[in-house]
Amino acid sequence: MNDIKTTVHSVTYDLLRSLGLTTVFGNPGSTEQTFLQNFPDDFTYVLALQEASAVAIADGFAQATGRAALVNLHSCAGLGNGIGSLVAAYRGHTPLIVTAGQQHREMVIGDPYLSSPDATTMPKPWVKWAYEPSRAEDVPAAFMRAYAMAVQPPAGPVFLSIPLDDWNHPLEGPAVRRSVSTAYGPDPQRLRHFAERITASRHPALIFGPDVDRAGGWQAAVALAEKLGAAVYGAPLADRASFPEDHPLYQGPLGMSLKTISDRLAGHDLVVVIGAEVFRYYPYVAGDVVPAGTDLLHITDDPSVAGSARVGDSLLGDARLSIEGLTGLVDAGGDRARPQPMERPRKLLATPHSPLTPSEVYAALSRVRPQHVVYVNESTSTMGQHAEWLPTVEPASFYGTPSGGIGWALPATVGVALGLRADGIERPVVALIGDGSFQYSVQGLWTAVQHKLPVVFVAMRNGEYSILKSFAELEHTPGVPGLDLPGLDIVSEARGFGCKSVEVETTEQLEREFTAALQSSDGPVVIVVRTQPEKTEL
Repeated sequence: MNDIKTTVHSVTYDLLRSLGLTTVFGNPGSTEQTFLQNFPDDFTYVLALQEASAVAIADGFAQATGRAALVNLHSCAGLGNGIGSLVAAYRGHTPLIVTAGQQHREMVIGDPYLSSPDATTMPKPWVKWAYEPSRAEDVPAAFMRAYAMAVQPPAGPVFLSIPLDDWNHPLEGPAVRRSVSTAYGPDPQRLRHFAERITASRHPALIFGPDVDRAGGWQAAVALAEKLGAAVYGAPLADRASFPEDHPLYQGPLGMSLKTISDRLAGHDLVVVIGAEVFRYYPYVAGDVVPAGTDLLHITDDPSVAGSARVGDSLLGDARLSIEGLTGLVDAGGDRARPQPMERPRKLLATPHSPLTPSEVYAALSRVRPQHVVYVNESTSTMGQHAEWLPTVEPASFYGTPSGGIGWALPATVGVALGLRADGIERPVVALIGDGSFQYSVQGLWTAVQHKLPVVFVAMRNGEYSILKSFAELEHTPGVPGLDLPGLDIVSEARGFGCKSVEVETTEQLEREFTAALQSSDGPVVIVVRTQPEKTEL
């Protein structure tokens, strides 16, 4: 007879172990301590100093590993702190299981301190599923369902609210463990129809969105483009790159408004969008979705994305599987005219500016760019310069925020580095962040320091919310307050968290300090470089 007492706690931890969810990201609170009690030696707890950072670190970890991640937040207050990062995870199709503690079941009726009266409503609409078990016995099954919901396409975050007294409830195990599919193939007949329309096109355009990279479809995208000899464009406001941006067929990013996107697609008789929205816009500049006379085909694994497209015919299916299927069905380009390689002006003045321009900063970084580097970017006003000087040339090498909020990139960079370390992959990780973005989650540096992560943060200090000034000019809204950021001392902030930090003013200093930081084994380094504000083309 087995004399070992099994509880909801022990049964659930065995299930988490079998699912590979042995890293927990969070910031502990009183209602979560029963979950975290007797924390197993084979589990890792990654502490963040604020819940928004905990969610973003888990997001980066899940994206880097390609697996689900587990986040533990503190009741409704901690969940509220984390929702901004939860929006990014939802928009980025990141599989997260987010849990929060609930007060003792016998007290909830009286709405006690730290209770969450509408626990499953609070995180909506930014989770695929939200649940609070009706019985303590249902907690392991709730975790199993949460995992299945998180990883099934379209992947995304889910939420569980768990009363603190559930964990010590007696329960016989083990929990039921199931496996689920993480991809599904497109309808063969409709895929064949799409292939026929692509073959018949004289001037097709391919747009590979971030879900192609997530699905491991980078090489498949290259094969399809090369077989067709078709122009390839970067999806608007993409949070992952899915095609080598130095490839002769690559024509650059589309833009971010109706007019700019439609203008860029002029001359194409067919546009094929795979793994992206149609389209992700930022400013409103009147125009057509696609030029008159241009057809559009859309392939996505997200029914809501297919439903929200304003033009075109859709096909549901995994991005990689769909691309591979199309490649086998389409005819080669034949006498179709191939596009000319994109020109990159890359012009700099002989005498550097002071402060440096963003182009000078990115040009300097391009000269000392290490092999297989991973970039995380949240300098929204300099994304054009990033694309110009630091093109993405291999899979899983670029991460950006898909939500439009800021404060995601610094902790996400920590998560990416942790994920690469967990998988035994040695790649340089570099974050490019604006001074405004840096302030939202600066406490994430502490976690990077504690784990001695070899990460380089380049903070561009232009003293303003530059992208908002460009937007204000576009929208004809003069006199908007709060767009200047005087008095920030990022070097001192970073050092206060135990992080090495330096400030540079010239490209020579930047190249020297960046190279030294990459070679450092002492943990993260923050390099602050003063830059000139520049207007962003919207």
